[in-house]
Amino acid sequence: MKKKLISAALIMSMTAALLAGCGGGDAGAAASEGGAGSVYSELYDSEVATLNYLTTSTANEMLIPANTIDNLIETDTRGNLVGDLAESWEQSDDGLTWTFHLRDGVKWVDHTGKEVADLTAADFVSAMQYELTPSHEASNVQNLFGVIKSAQEYYMGLTGEPDEDGKVWDEIDFSEVGVKAVDDHTLQYELATEVPYFLSSLVYLVYMPAYGPLLEEQGDNFATSAETMYYCGAYYLSDFVPQEHQILTKNPLYWDAENVHITEINRTYNSEAGTLAPEMVKRGEIDYADIGSDILDDWLNGADTKDLVAKERPTTDYSYFYCMNFNPNFDEEYEPENWKLAVNNECFRQSLKAALNRVNPLAINEPNTPEDYVMNTITPYNFTMNASGVDYTNLDIFADIKGNDSFDEEKALHFKELAMEQLKEAGATFPVKILMKYNPSTTNWDKECAVVEQQMEGVLGTDYIDIIVEAGPSDSFLSEVRRVGGYALMKCNWGADYADPETWTDPFYQAPGDAEGYKYAFLGSAEGETADVVQTYFSLVEDAKKITAEADKDARYNAFAGAESFLIDHALVIPYSIELSRYIAIKYNAFEGEYASCGLIPNYRFKYVNMQDHFVSMDEYDAAREAWEK
Repeated sequence: MKKKLISAALIMSMTAALLAGCGGGDAGAAASEGGAGSVYSELYDSEVATLNYLTTSTANEMLIPANTIDNLIETDTRGNLVGDLAESWEQSDDGLTWTFHLRDGVKWVDHTGKEVADLTAADFVSAMQYELTPSHEASNVQNLFGVIKSAQEYYMGLTGEPDEDGKVWDEIDFSEVGVKAVDDHTLQYELATEVPYFLSSLVYLVYMPAYGPLLEEQGDNFATSAETMYYCGAYYLSDFVPQEHQILTKNPLYWDAENVHITEINRTYNSEAGTLAPEMVKRGEIDYADIGSDILDDWLNGADTKDLVAKERPTTDYSYFYCMNFNPNFDEEYEPENWKLAVNNECFRQSLKAALNRVNPLAINEPNTPEDYVMNTITPYNFTMNASGVDYTNLDIFADIKGNDSFDEEKALHFKELAMEQLKEAGATFPVKILMKYNPSTTNWDKECAVVEQQMEGVLGTDYIDIIVEAGPSDSFLSEVRRVGGYALMKCNWGADYADPETWTDPFYQAPGDAEGYKYAFLGSAEGETADVVQTYFSLVEDAKKITAEADKDARYNAFAGAESFLIDHALVIPYSIELSRYIAIKYNAFEGEYASCGLIPNYRFKYVNMQDHFVSMDEYDAAREAWEK
């Protein structure tokens, strides 16, 4: 990502479609008819496990901090980086030191909106020290390792335990970590090495501030309720009763309050939200609903509903892919040891990759143009560009991958024949049981799995594979299924944390000392020849990471492209899709809000958005999208 010295400069590699910069809140503004004083209401069906934004990395838990805690940097409606809590910043000549100058008058408020303290540079230092304290189990802490000077050394020294290489780290003082409050309004980060994407990474959770005295006072109780945290964002959490409601109220002391038009966000919990919300929209009781594929045609053709349907704003901050788990941790009835034999055979993996027709399951949620969302790479199209302005996924090394659908029945059967011969010799039995889990709170995921099961078994035959589709828990799916390896094959996703292709290696690359459970598919647990393949991928990533100079940006991108193509070519992962633009009923123009191709946080914010007195129609959506994409 291209580095600039002052806040007025824009980051050109955010996304090719978003080069035209302008201030927040103007895209499609003509469609808005509401204004200040409005209340937004919706249902939600998956409760947060924590309010602690310093420890979570779960997308479901980002909406509250996105709207109640500000970052140093934010994005405007086009995805350009602009100042938020920081008014300006500069970078040292060697690229290792970033200095940020904070706004005057930013306040911390409590859950009633009452002022409690000024926000200072020390609050960013306190937050980082909290995250780097192992007992707090911050799931984002790896984002600081190798970026902030001595962050990993401090963290590992506090653990007192050897890492995966048996090394015991010496304990160091926190003053050696590269974060410093020069004075109340000057914050300085010292980097471990030049980091091309550092500025864009600041829109993510891991760089959010927290009021230091409150962290000390609350300890383990910090952010366990609305009352045990303070807020510096557009809203404060005025009421939170788990599995009942979340209420966010406009912060009257917010530094940019004039751009906050919705005065209250009222979210009501209901485990049947997916079913109930559309009917409540019809009755005018709420302002948002997902319109699932099971009712979409009726809504689009119904006289009373056809003008209530629009789509989500398209994003490139999420990538979906199918993982094959190399460290199965599930019941014996699903034959985990037999699965391990199979997944460590490349011909078997290639057979699954070639047998998956991705258009079919995508059509469950996008029946009209599912092929528009298929991806042959892990990195989304239009995510970032090299120094020459070439889209990363259009680099020459991706030519064969991007231009050819991996679905190929003839190839699938060819690899099946080879795999059966090799696996029988290795002692495997057939059909290989393939446990496929899904989160029941995710709309239509069960239907997608059913389509994948039917389609892949139809291509490869039930003499070869037996896909077993099962529901996992809705409220703790990541911790109880994905992060513990409770599946064989599963659709996974990753959201970009910063505007650089390295972010798309984070789910797969495992550096020495990394916790195995943090990584997708547990590639580090691969065995035999596959272990050698995985280590080659890790080495390719390591080589790419070492290219950090801005002048070598093209070489850096080419190196990451080489690693990604290697990962895909060896079927260690199966690329699937970008984020679908779901069909929805909504009472505001989403194109007015912040946009980011990384970091996730800006895309959850309600800042700049105006409520309308009616639901957005498809014609209004198309007009707003056209204006935004220009």
